[in-house]
Amino acid sequence: MRLAGRGRSLRGGDAVPARVRWSWSSETRARPCPCVPVVDRGGPVTRAWLFPSLSGYRRSWLGTDALAGLTVWAVLVPESLAYATIAGVSPVVGLYAAVPSLLLYAAAGSSRHLVVGPMSATAALSAGVVAGFRPGDDAAFWALTTATALVTGVLCLVAGAVRAGFLAAFISEPVLKGFIVGLALVIIIGQVPALLGLDKGEGSFVEKAADVVVALPDTDPVTAALGLTCLAVLLLLRRFAERVPGALVVVALGIVAVLTLGLDDGGVAVVGPIDAGLPALGLPDVDLSTYADLVGPAAGVMLVGFAEALGAAKTYAARAGYDIDANRELLGMGLANLGSGLASGMVVNGSLSKTAVNGGAGARSQLSGMTAAVLTLATLLFLTPVFASLPEATLAAVVIAAVVELVDVRALRRLWSLAGATGRRLYGGAARFDAYAALAALAGVLVFDTLPGLVIGVLISMVLLLARASRPHVAVLVTDQNGTWVDAERRTVRGQAPGSSVPGVLVVRVEAGLFFANADTVRDTVRRLAAEQHADLVVLDARTTPFVDSAAAGMLDLLRHDLERAGARLVIAGDVGQVRDVLRAAAQGERGPLPHHDSVDEAVRAHRRAP
Repeated sequence: MRLAGRGRSLRGGDAVPARVRWSWSSETRARPCPCVPVVDRGGPVTRAWLFPSLSGYRRSWLGTDALAGLTVWAVLVPESLAYATIAGVSPVVGLYAAVPSLLLYAAAGSSRHLVVGPMSATAALSAGVVAGFRPGDDAAFWALTTATALVTGVLCLVAGAVRAGFLAAFISEPVLKGFIVGLALVIIIGQVPALLGLDKGEGSFVEKAADVVVALPDTDPVTAALGLTCLAVLLLLRRFAERVPGALVVVALGIVAVLTLGLDDGGVAVVGPIDAGLPALGLPDVDLSTYADLVGPAAGVMLVGFAEALGAAKTYAARAGYDIDANRELLGMGLANLGSGLASGMVVNGSLSKTAVNGGAGARSQLSGMTAAVLTLATLLFLTPVFASLPEATLAAVVIAAVVELVDVRALRRLWSLAGATGRRLYGGAARFDAYAALAALAGVLVFDTLPGLVIGVLISMVLLLARASRPHVAVLVTDQNGTWVDAERRTVRGQAPGSSVPGVLVVRVEAGLFFANADTVRDTVRRLAAEQHADLVVLDARTTPFVDSAAAGMLDLLRHDLERAGARLVIAGDVGQVRDVLRAAAQGERGPLPHHDSVDEAVRAHRRAP
């Protein structure tokens, strides 16, 4: 295989006073921008199709956008070089990807602040995808990396065209958190050999970690001293001087150290010659059947990249007071990946860290990203010889410093502790289902690989969701000192005085929707509770039941029949909307619909009045 061809926010007081709706008009056909602002006092907002963040641009923003672009460039260049090494290709591929992705996202994306480029998570996923094809040499690996970006771009465009922005919901936040933590650990252990001057290991996280431990006696002292010093400088700058572009600082220090001290002659590995000029343009030399084989793995890359990008975009849109269109984000990410692939680049997505740098520097629009793209292009044309002396240990330090903050152990602890003593008593193991899903994704990434880990996390999350839905909490209600119906077990767990119950009356509340998966569990639980309390009236408080399906409606009719044979009546309280409609429509036999009351109190009073 070979690569074909060769070519040379609105902030604070800046908020717009009225909502703006962009619409076609006869006047605009002669203008460069196809849209004109129209004041809209309500309803949805339609954005300009091209460069939406530049609509209504003010000259006063030019300086801050230019400064923000310069700041982003200072972080983008060294990180792009580093992330390309994660993807398993030449560092310059990261710069090839950055230029078109920044420009094309600005043309279609809905965020004013999001910075698009190579990222650690999708770079590692790309490396895993390509390695699965077992390319024979570096050129074949590069071609497959570029093809992965192209396929990812096409999938994003198709998803955006069919308005499939909801796809991000299939990766829950706990699963994504566990996946990112695992991925960060895999990236870190993969960079340790370059940081210490060791031979790089292969395989899973466990295998790579074992290789590092075994090889520690062979550590190169000079390489380790340089790499650890760069890492320490990065962490100190992040801690005490956040506005200083630490990545650019240590890259400069590493290059100067190599040039002045001749470290490369002493065994310190450097990046080596980087071709100056523009990348090869066009499609990589990959068979059409290979593109088809890439569709499945690229879909996983797309989901992860889109979820991360959408999270970053929404975070800064909320701060600046504008909205994000998930489907436009898919189109923007699709164009960015297509542009990267056609320019011999790699998979790209939105970066939370660089978006934070962009927003912190005062960016108001995507002009900052376009400025960073122009500066990166100048780097490709004139500065690549400088990076030839960049030590690989310095690049490893940049990668580790960038991803170490993603090892968010505190977030995993928070997921574990969210259940609390009350939740564990009431819901059992279901109270920690989110934590289990996160840990499953983490373990899957560490033991198997990136994509298998993500799939494991998503599947286990779905299984746990079904398990939780199939065993809802059925609360027995009593009245407190204010006469409010509350969960009796919850009061006991919290050490509160037991509430009051009505003799012969069982009041229960199902804290979930009623549907086929949990209908039998609810029926068995209510029958058991009614038998234990010798109830002659069972009131089902439906205020916390958002929906009922036909299977559950049939179950309630059977439950009424069961209770009647035991000498008890079943009534519904507080059923509204869909629940009441379905229960009435599903009424069968001579018994007719279930008796219903507007409140539990009304049901109890009616029972007391009955002869």
